[in-house]
Amino acid sequence: MFSKIRECYQKLTSYIRKGMKPQSIQMTISISFTVVAFICMGTLGISLYSRFVNAMEDMMSVSMEQLLDQTAINLETYLRSMRRISDAMNYSVIKDKNLAVDTLDEEMNLLYEANKGNLISIACYTKDGELVAAAPVATEKEDVDIVNQEWFTEAVGQMENIHFSTPHVQNLFDDTSYRYYWVVSLSQAVELTSNGSSTLGVLLVDMNYSSIEQLFNKVNTDGSSEYVYLMDSDGEIIYHPKQKLIYMNLYEENNLEAVHYEDGSRQEEFQGRKRLVTVKTVSYTGWKIVSVAPVSAYNIGASDMRLVVILLMSLAMLMMIILNQSVSARIAKPLQKLNESVREWEAGNMNPDIYMGSSLEVEHLGRTLRSTFEQSRQLMRDIVVEQEEKRKSELDALQSQVNPHFLYNTLDSIVWMIEGERYEDAVFMITQLASLFRISLSRGKTIIRLEDEIQHAKNYMNIQKIRYKNIFKVDFNIDEDILNCCTVKLIIQPLLENAIYYGVECMDGDGEIEVTGYRKEKDIYIEVRDNGLGMPKEMVDALLIENNRVRKKGSGVGLINVHNRLRLRFGEPYGLEIESRPDEGTTVRIHLPDIHYSTETVEMLEDGRPGQLEGEQSDDRK
Repeated sequence: MFSKIRECYQKLTSYIRKGMKPQSIQMTISISFTVVAFICMGTLGISLYSRFVNAMEDMMSVSMEQLLDQTAINLETYLRSMRRISDAMNYSVIKDKNLAVDTLDEEMNLLYEANKGNLISIACYTKDGELVAAAPVATEKEDVDIVNQEWFTEAVGQMENIHFSTPHVQNLFDDTSYRYYWVVSLSQAVELTSNGSSTLGVLLVDMNYSSIEQLFNKVNTDGSSEYVYLMDSDGEIIYHPKQKLIYMNLYEENNLEAVHYEDGSRQEEFQGRKRLVTVKTVSYTGWKIVSVAPVSAYNIGASDMRLVVILLMSLAMLMMIILNQSVSARIAKPLQKLNESVREWEAGNMNPDIYMGSSLEVEHLGRTLRSTFEQSRQLMRDIVVEQEEKRKSELDALQSQVNPHFLYNTLDSIVWMIEGERYEDAVFMITQLASLFRISLSRGKTIIRLEDEIQHAKNYMNIQKIRYKNIFKVDFNIDEDILNCCTVKLIIQPLLENAIYYGVECMDGDGEIEVTGYRKEKDIYIEVRDNGLGMPKEMVDALLIENNRVRKKGSGVGLINVHNRLRLRFGEPYGLEIESRPDEGTTVRIHLPDIHYSTETVEMLEDGRPGQLEGEQSDDRK
């Protein structure tokens, strides 16, 4: 039974693990406690019910054994009295008589009269079956084969024992009343003496079967499903409350199996019904008294007990469920509060209120989480500072990357102009170079007005046009309403440098470079377009990839550096977009957020907080 319960529990838990989704800790604890309580209560209930059923069966067995003991005592008392009659007739009468001169009639009649309530007849026969004496009737029927009677052959065959027959009709003597009686014959071998010689004889005592029937009728109650019957050592039924039905083959009894049972109680199944059978062997005879009680007879009380057990187990389970809910809530509530603190941190609250209370374990977890969150915040601050320092170092390095060759050529051109007495051109070159460096420095700031960045680009192109002797044209078309927007400095000049070196340098006066600025869909776009040689798609795709092996010349800043600077400052959506086709030219598009230039805006951008400016627009956008 317990193995089956354990198997059911394993299957249940396996099903829960496979089929159920993850639940809260309170639900898990509650379900686990409830399942364990159910298993324990079920086991306890089954154990109590089994013990009660076993106790009922034991009580029934004890009761039936006591009943059979009393019945056996009464039957043995009756049989003992019949044996005393037989012994008295044998030892007190037959052994003292010389049948050659004496008769047994007087003593036999006296003995019969003294016990006629329990006797039908007493008779004595020789070994040849001749009647010696009989009482109360001494007239024997004609053609009665005595020597072949069962009681006679058994007595002659085993002379030392007393033999009891099964019930039968007494048919040895003529009865003037013409009544026939059911009897149980007691027979034994006796020694007949005649003129000093001894011969074998048989003494027959026919007991009244109704005396045995009355004894058992007292035990068997009418209408009861329990009954007691009597059988001999061979299983032949001597008495049964439904004996007539058995003789008519209308009722069956399991007597041929029960005859092999040892004394005591056992369960058997007969004709599809379970029965409790108790057996008691009667001394002297080998007869067996058998009590039969259907299991349903004591299962009535078991059914009532089963209902009581189910009711008690249900109440206990209800109390256990309520207790489990209370205990699980007490255990889970602090953990749920702690989980809410973690959820706040996951939602973006970098300084959540960490719950620390209840048990020592939860308090320790709370302190640990608080320490972890503090370390995470400090680590994030360190990372921000580190990234900002790295970004500033990159920007400083990029700003310092003024091509020495460009500066050398510019200064050489100025010297050449002065030597040629072209003082106005020299002054213009120096003025443009000074303006170029002034905007490049920008007092250490990286965020400047778009207007200043355009002016820086114009100064750069003015110098380059003189250096290249106007072999290309430059045209600036910038919408005025975007000039007061924010931008990272030194982002247009590298694009112009690439347009000169890669696009129009070798075009012999046909080169054109156009710089266009406009607002589109809440963002700012600056395009640098040339009509130069262009590039295949594979080269375009490689330009904005880190660590690509495309050789650069000019300033050495490169498109990837400009692209990374814009993304570092404004985020992933912004940067450069490149379009180019061989022999058709190249367009590099700068994508900027539309942010109005102001002191507060510059401070936020310089501190690396562009997210706080999301949605802020230029004052010119209306």
